[in-house]
Amino acid sequence: MTDLKLLALDAEDLDVISATTQDAVVRVGDMGFAKADSRFALLMNRYAWEVEGGKATKTGTRKRAALHFDRVQTVKAAGFDTNAQEGVLNLLAIRFTETDAPAGHVDLTFAGGATVRLEVECLEARMADLGAAWAAKTKPEHAA
Repeated sequence: MTDLKLLALDAEDLDVISATTQDAVVRVGDMGFAKADSRFALLMNRYAWEVEGGKATKTGTRKRAALHFDRVQTVKAAGFDTNAQEGVLNLLAIRFTETDAPAGHVDLTFAGGATVRLEVECLEARMADLGAAWAAKTKPEHAA
């Protein structure tokens, strides 16, 4: 099973990262903003949608992955307790909106209305699988 390594420098690139990280499980304590480095990073257990290759499976595979954004100026969180280090969020989508080219904001949207907004000088994101993979307990499902 091949590990993914993705780079996003524009909204279309970020759409690819968003698709590969949809339904990732993220611990609140595994997200952080290194203000001095202008970097926001998170670790996740992502559902590996690409592994199925269109096959219908009951459970699928999860992979440990890291995602970070550079050139981050501010971070705002809403809809969850940022102090609940053991809290778990389900990532639904990641979107970039340009406000004053090339600056803009990145929105990480989680189930239940939780969000993280990153104000960025420009979009620069990297996602990489970290090698660990295991059978998922269930396959994520979405209402049509």
